Amino acid sequence: MKFILILIGLLLPVPGVALPQQLPSAPLLAAKSYVLYDQTSNQILVNQNGDERMEPASLTKLMTAYLVFDAIKHNTLSLQQELTVTQAATRIAGGESRMLLKSGQSVTVDELLRGLIVQSGNDAAITLALNIAGSESGFVDLMNKEAKRLGMVNTHFTNPSGLPDAQHYSSAADLALLAAAIVRDYPQHYPLFGLRKYTFNNVTQANRNRLLWIDPYADGLKTGHTETAGFCLVGSAQRDKRRLFSVLLGVSSDNLRATESQRLLNFGFQYFDTVRVYQKDQPVTQVRVWKGTESHVSVGFRQDIFLTIPKGQIGQLKAKMETHQPILAPIVSGQQLGVLKLTLAGKPYAEFPLVTLDKVPLANVFSRGWDSIRLLFE
Repeated sequence: MKFILILIGLLLPVPGVALPQQLPSAPLLAAKSYVLYDQTSNQILVNQNGDERMEPASLTKLMTAYLVFDAIKHNTLSLQQELTVTQAATRIAGGESRMLLKSGQSVTVDELLRGLIVQSGNDAAITLALNIAGSESGFVDLMNKEAKRLGMVNTHFTNPSGLPDAQHYSSAADLALLAAAIVRDYPQHYPLFGLRKYTFNNVTQANRNRLLWIDPYADGLKTGHTETAGFCLVGSAQRDKRRLFSVLLGVSSDNLRATESQRLLNFGFQYFDTVRVYQKDQPVTQVRVWKGTESHVSVGFRQDIFLTIPKGQIGQLKAKMETHQPILAPIVSGQQLGVLKLTLAGKPYAEFPLVTLDKVPLANVFSRGWDSIRLLFE
């Protein structure tokens, strides 16, 4: 039997702000697909065809970089380790971006990462892939395995550089997850994505991410382009410790992908707030427990709960808890007992699993028997 408990006044206090007259609609951008993602709350704020499978072009190199960071973490590569460039890595078509590697050349992993991220070098991507997995196909297997682990359900890779292929695809929502994973898991390497230029072999190439020049808060991440994919950009900006990610796919020009990305990021910062609504390990409420050494157990969350909501709407946020009764001991700490559902202005907005903050051992046989009798009348 489902039991619904209405929770009133349990949200943490936040500074009051004036209620806007009307929340503007999300901007209509000149892109085939785009999303706006808030890292702190793990919420997608704008979604226009965000789950549609599309060609990612050189945005693919975000996954290539992620796997290089993972190899460094597990000591299978080091930044100062020198790798030998193979002939296969330099045998690329004239129109492909490259860091101008030469066959037989020794290059450090650090140099290759800068060539991969700043210069978008396909030759750098292949060199790193071959040294991590022994073959491009082996590296592609790692890419797809990692994509699955990260929850990128509309993604499949066939190469480490982003060359067009019918079975090489991703989505704006998936790429937002990948960008967030880079910042979350490897913050020490993230500054590479904010470099405006890189010089290798006395040749300086500028980062194609124009967002780094036009937005003072922007600090990453990666561009992509092919004739079939159009111009693409995964961007990120941080203001007052709040980070947003914009992903645009299928834009018609280089300049437009930057200005449209900035519009999307500005919309998120201007019209939304991210607030902590519950603290980790703090009781939200208590629920009745039967046949245990305690009659009630505290429930809450094992991590802070953040929510991104339209500015001025915190007063419209309401919460209720749903549990399945009866709840019987034994109860272990961290056990899910219900779901906290949040509504905004009367409409469903978010939900989070509620877990126990303490344990409740099984009571003795006499107490269990008494509770069994009482349950007959509940």
